[in-house]
Amino acid sequence: MVPRYARPAMTAIWEPEARYRIWFEIEAHAAVKMGELGVVPESAGKALWDWWATRPKIDVAAIDAIEAVTKHDVIAFLDWVAQQVGPEARFMHQGMTSSDVLDTTLNVQLARAADILLEDLDALLAAIKRRAEEHKYTPTIGRSHGIHAEPVTFGLKLAQAYAEFARCRTRLVAAREEIATCAISGAVGTFANVDPSVEAYVAEKLGLEVEPISTQVIPRDRHAMFFAVLAVIASSIERLAIEVRHLQRTEVLEAEEYFSPGQKGSSAMPHKRNPVLTENLTGQARMIRSYALPAMENVALWHERDISHSSVERFIGPDATITLDFALARLTGVIDKLLVYPERMQKNLDRMGGLVHSQRVLLALTQAGLSRDESYRLVQRNAMKVWEADGQLSLLKLLKADPEVAAALPAQTIEEKFDLGYHFKEVDRIFVRVFGG
Repeated sequence: MVPRYARPAMTAIWEPEARYRIWFEIEAHAAVKMGELGVVPESAGKALWDWWATRPKIDVAAIDAIEAVTKHDVIAFLDWVAQQVGPEARFMHQGMTSSDVLDTTLNVQLARAADILLEDLDALLAAIKRRAEEHKYTPTIGRSHGIHAEPVTFGLKLAQAYAEFARCRTRLVAAREEIATCAISGAVGTFANVDPSVEAYVAEKLGLEVEPISTQVIPRDRHAMFFAVLAVIASSIERLAIEVRHLQRTEVLEAEEYFSPGQKGSSAMPHKRNPVLTENLTGQARMIRSYALPAMENVALWHERDISHSSVERFIGPDATITLDFALARLTGVIDKLLVYPERMQKNLDRMGGLVHSQRVLLALTQAGLSRDESYRLVQRNAMKVWEADGQLSLLKLLKADPEVAAALPAQTIEEKFDLGYHFKEVDRIFVRVFGG
């Protein structure tokens, strides 16, 4: 985790003390249920929770010191708790195995992280929707292959992003549900030394579902899907970030990141206003995607359990969620303060002498009786003249002066095909489909 790209609420989920607190809750809840079953004295669970009620500070350094000797993190934690609670603590962990604690804790952390990420997505969606409605009818050029294609509106560009992140949110809800499982099934997952009702009790207390069958570890296909969803969200972040970066290029300059008073764009060139935030988002997206592959490689473990996945998850759990949390918040800020230049959009729309209306003339010629190939030939030969003149010629004037075109279409009909507003007649319908009525 890089502090530069971290926010406190998400970081707190992965702090050692937070992890140990979840470990304790798992052990204490299990002890209570085991007490009800008569497996351990009921006083054991009570002693644990009585100590917990004093709001003790978790001494991470002391636990680390014990682990330096035991070479086992769960045993070190149990030993430290026993020193605090006394003899009743010997009944902790009855019939349980380390994975019961570790895997259940990881899933609690991932579920809590998902909750924050869902809040992040909600904030981003709200910002995109507000700006989309603001620019619902702001004309701009649509580009394919980076080349002028046909007119769109800037609001439609943003509506597309809204729909994409709405899908991301749906996927994250499903991933959170799938990851939020609990396993308290003992060595190799047979429940030989721990009753299944203990698992159900702990799951309920922690807001989880029971894992239907574990092999001592919770199956890692769940985690692979979780991190894959984070990777998809990161890719969607990059897609929108790259659009902003392209629009901010000097030759385009249809929109740009907010440039605050006192901000410096370059150490060498005082005139520079660089898209640093969206470039940064592109880099962060690369990192978040990189965590998906090791999560998928963690699915295949030896037999009932090995720990080849463990070190991987100590990296990717915090790093992927912390980075994505930061990236979503940064993108929300970019969109919220994005500087939009409608006049420049119109200027760029007009730059190529009306080439953006070529398809409508093509269709009109086919409807007038010409073959599609002949219609295409007539329009293209005039369009290429405009292209080669870098937009200094008018496609409308050339078409009206072309004898073959004029023979098929009256001048007024040709002029009608250059109506910019025609391209926006379905904007309302699209917005209803994206945002609802």
